[in-house]
Amino acid sequence: MVDLNKIQFDLIKLGSGERILRLTEPLSGLSLEKNLVPADAVVRQKEKLLRAFEAALARVELAAA
Repeated sequence: MVDLNKIQFDLIKLGSGERILRLTEPLSGLSLEKNLVPADAVVRQKEKLLRAFEAALARVELAAA
């Protein structure tokens, strides 16, 4: 079972000024990245990406079982 408290969040700013949000689960090595939309709040985009990431982790767990 994956511990959701160990998910790492990285906010990366590119040289062009764009920002990427990366979520990584260190045990499985699963990582998910998304370009952030400047007009939208980062918190909302983070929550949406986290829900997608949790769903992907659940699929990985089911496939491994």
